[in-house]
Amino acid sequence: MTESTIVAGPAQGKARVKMAIRDATKIYETRSGGVHALDNVSLDVREGEFLCILGPSGCGKTTLLWSMAGLHSLTSGDIMLGSERIVKPNPEIAMIFQDANLLPWRNLIKNIELPFELKRRPPDRAAIARLLDRVGLAGFETKMPRELSGGMQQRASIVRSLSVNPSVLLMDEPFGALDAFTRDEMNLLIQEIWMETKKTIAFVTHSIAEAIFLADRVAVMSARPGRIAEIYDIDIPRPRSIDIQTEPSFIKRVLEIKSRIEHGRGGARVAIT
Repeated sequence: MTESTIVAGPAQGKARVKMAIRDATKIYETRSGGVHALDNVSLDVREGEFLCILGPSGCGKTTLLWSMAGLHSLTSGDIMLGSERIVKPNPEIAMIFQDANLLPWRNLIKNIELPFELKRRPPDRAAIARLLDRVGLAGFETKMPRELSGGMQQRASIVRSLSVNPSVLLMDEPFGALDAFTRDEMNLLIQEIWMETKKTIAFVTHSIAEAIFLADRVAVMSARPGRIAEIYDIDIPRPRSIDIQTEPSFIKRVLEIKSRIEHGRGGARVAIT
């Protein structure tokens, strides 16, 4: 894939690169041989953008995201945050996983304060209180994880990640296990939080509709070994309502990306307007 001029709005076109992925290759060594997960992946994540990474199961999306978080080492290639090479977890980068990963023996507030404890820093209780109120969890501070719904647990994980004020938020299919109605609510919530904070977000998903709904750009990966097959610019005005997913123009976009994934075509950048 070759990079070309960004055709989204002027602000996106001028945005500086926040994270740069260059020739990222990952081969897992197993008893039965090497598993080639990523092959020379190069991708820029721009300052303040919402980037979705999409592709078939097993294409290396999660491997790429975990490498961006410094949780996986690459076989070759580099991932840069500004001028710093990412080879281990970085305080500027927070990650939200597929599961909320709340410790069952700690209540909600103690789970949210855990990153501060690990970094030996006093918790920013004012920021935490604002975030809890923002996501509708004010008043649930003393509840145990088993007393919270799946959606509430994921809201808590979002608060936990944002409370340390990262500049980059990585999200690995965070809403995939939720029912359709709760997933819609969470997509609206993360869109609103992104619009308020302008955090740089890279979001992995299997859902084409979710990617188009959330993203400024959608990076489509090929089947294993994972490569960047296509990048789509999503020029849909914000805020976006869930109802746009039923519009013929939106469905057309979903079918276009679905066709590209199924037929393995790649190469040029495509603008979706």
